[in-house]
Amino acid sequence: MVLRKIAFIGTGVMGSSIVRHLLKANYEVTIYTRTRERAAALISEGANWAETASEATTGANIIITMVGYPADVEAVYFGPSGIFEAGSDGHILIDMTTSSPALAKRIASEAITRNMASIDAPVSGGDIGAKNATLSIMCGGDEEIFNKVRPVLEVFGKDIIYQGEAGAGQHTKMCNQIAIATNMIGVCEAIVYAEQAGLDPENVLKSISTGAAGSWSLSNLVPRMLKEDFEPGFYVKHFLKDMDIALAEAEQMGLKLPGLDLARSMYHHLQEQGYGDNGTQVIYKKYQMNS
Repeated sequence: MVLRKIAFIGTGVMGSSIVRHLLKANYEVTIYTRTRERAAALISEGANWAETASEATTGANIIITMVGYPADVEAVYFGPSGIFEAGSDGHILIDMTTSSPALAKRIASEAITRNMASIDAPVSGGDIGAKNATLSIMCGGDEEIFNKVRPVLEVFGKDIIYQGEAGAGQHTKMCNQIAIATNMIGVCEAIVYAEQAGLDPENVLKSISTGAAGSWSLSNLVPRMLKEDFEPGFYVKHFLKDMDIALAEAEQMGLKLPGLDLARSMYHHLQEQGYGDNGTQVIYKKYQMNS
């Protein structure tokens, strides 16, 4: 079977770019998101519109979801007019939402009972990675199914790695978010130190971004901080959700993560100050408040 018909559910900051790449690669894409107006541009570019997740699922070979929270994932899969309501033999489900490993396993189990298949495939790279088709994609599930859908993932991803059984993709994304959380504190403190020392932070960035201190956040988010550009490539509110999942999983393992705990408290304070819909680089504001 040629996998050319795709249902894509959730067309947010990253999802819209992914749909565009799929359309350019001549996939037939049907989209569903809660607000049709936000999908108007994609519809004008050739995407089909569905009124519900069930309607989008009907007639597709692959159903890709990229929504906000685990509760949203549960709703689009298990809820009324959801994916499982319309899913049938042979459907392949790919959840790209950063969600809980337990929910990924539940989706996989339900899919098996319906003679379907699923892959949990959260991504990293933000809006830039989605626009440039360079997303890192971390996959869990049946390896045979992973190999079958890999050509689709290669349309918008660069580093596409099979991590293991169902839930392994989500666990890998937690590792990614843990690394980012404390790194964001480090890059902010480096830039604030440069400013207080009377240095030109843009020149400092040129020196340190290509050395041992280099990181994606340093190269891509610090330039936004310095321009006071706090538009979301990845929302603070979603980052908080991810950190909560990681801390809950760590607690079950008996693992303490003090760096992640600190980052979570800092971002929680920012959300309380009304920055939840800003990008994660808004943590720079935390240091501006305290200077």
